[in-house]
Amino acid sequence: MLDYLFETSWEVCNKVGGIYAVLSTKANTLQQLYKDKVIFIGPDLWKEGNESPYFSERKTLLASWRRNAKLPHGVSVRVGRWNVPGNPIAILVDYKGVYDVKDDIYGQMWEHYGVDSLHAYGDYDESSMFGVAAAMVIESIVEWAEPMGNVIAHFDEWTTGMGLLHVKDHCPQVATVFTTHATSIGRSISGNGKPLYDYMEGYNGDQMAGELNMQSKHSLEKAAAHAADSFTTVSEVTGRECEQLLERTPVVTPNAFEQGFVPRGKKYVQARKVARERLLSVASALTGETYGDDTMVVATSGRCEFRNKGIDMYLDALNVLRTRLAGTDGRKVLAFVLVPAWCKQAREDLKEALTGGKQVEYNKIITHELHNHGCDVIENKINELGLYPGSNADVIYVPCYLTGEDGIVDIAYYDLLAGLDLSVFPSYYEPWGYTPLESMAFAVPTITTDLAGYGQWILDTCGNEVSKCGAVVLHRNDSNYSETVHALASCIEAFYRMDGDEMQSMRNKAQETARMASWENFIEYYNQAYIKAIELNKNKNNK
Repeated sequence: MLDYLFETSWEVCNKVGGIYAVLSTKANTLQQLYKDKVIFIGPDLWKEGNESPYFSERKTLLASWRRNAKLPHGVSVRVGRWNVPGNPIAILVDYKGVYDVKDDIYGQMWEHYGVDSLHAYGDYDESSMFGVAAAMVIESIVEWAEPMGNVIAHFDEWTTGMGLLHVKDHCPQVATVFTTHATSIGRSISGNGKPLYDYMEGYNGDQMAGELNMQSKHSLEKAAAHAADSFTTVSEVTGRECEQLLERTPVVTPNAFEQGFVPRGKKYVQARKVARERLLSVASALTGETYGDDTMVVATSGRCEFRNKGIDMYLDALNVLRTRLAGTDGRKVLAFVLVPAWCKQAREDLKEALTGGKQVEYNKIITHELHNHGCDVIENKINELGLYPGSNADVIYVPCYLTGEDGIVDIAYYDLLAGLDLSVFPSYYEPWGYTPLESMAFAVPTITTDLAGYGQWILDTCGNEVSKCGAVVLHRNDSNYSETVHALASCIEAFYRMDGDEMQSMRNKAQETARMASWENFIEYYNQAYIKAIELNKNKNNK
């Protein structure tokens, strides 16, 4: 039984990426298991008048500790609840005062762990100061609540790695877990267009960090991975990457999804109806085309990593599909790219068209104004391929976060998922793959690749029979891009040719597969990692 479980992440109550989905969906299951012994710790980035929609402060929570806490260097906290299923305790940490001792901390980290902060840039300083401040909060609570036997401090990603190292130095009785969701150097190798997989066994992480100017982040991540009592990652795919580039073999703790996010029965039917109507009306207002009820609505989504997420392959495959469907009288394919970019604002001409005003006259592929028109890689690719309205496969780019308040779609992402007929994620670098799992949880058949951790899990669990799992897992490597583009176009076309009964069967199978990847089933992997960490920590302390 755990006395306390602290989990620290930059994305606690801070919705910026995939780790938010991991933690916010895991929270409910952890809360059921450990109640208020679970405490999430995140950065306090919010100002008066611009409060986090994900956090509700509660003055009575941990009130005794707060009265007696003497946090150093001006570190301050707000305690409340995270507004996600389970409503776990969350502590938001103001870490700005730690900057005053930054150089001292970096010196200690170099001396004790060989962490090279000399080459730091970008978000390194901010992440490190937050990590250390979070560790100071953990140290303070443990001192206040002693004696305690089983305490876990779980840190996510390199961004909190310095916090783990601080705990090891100042609170050695606390067992530590470090999770790499994607190695910083692996993401950098793939993001720079280098072949990650064909040459994996030949890469040295330290050498590549020097070549790609990643010394600080990589050395911090590697030090945290080696110092942690239990080191974990999210898939076998990333496990091989960790073993080669970080030189420690991790425990695999696969990600899952909270099924409570998915509406059921009549609520789902209504959600699908509303989402489809909105997607079709936005498309019609933007392009001037007519989209019937039988339109096949396809989408890709996720972070704006053009190559890593396979956005390039998705667009190339749609270009092939458009050629194949040219001249046919069949229904239309409407393909969305739901990927946030440097978005400026909703287009006023499109807003007017949506309310019955005059038609949009220019740039009929994008729903929002960008700060960098002409430089956006997705917009440029669509223009390069000539994927303009008027064919049997039209493409629309929605370059904003779908919060429900974007000014055009005005439906939150999860509510929008139900309106899709197919989702496509032909990833090159995808440690797990939350987007395909989320889609399938909302009964959307999905195409992904075997370079995604979730795609590999489907292969290992269900095989690659779409009729059994509602998904297709494409084989992708460093040398078969063109082949995979055509295979993807064929897969989309195969779904396009299915009749209503076949598609309904695919929807049912997709949802059944997603239910297998629920936190109810996967939380045991984390429990085993916690047990391992506690046992190893006790053995070290008893020597």
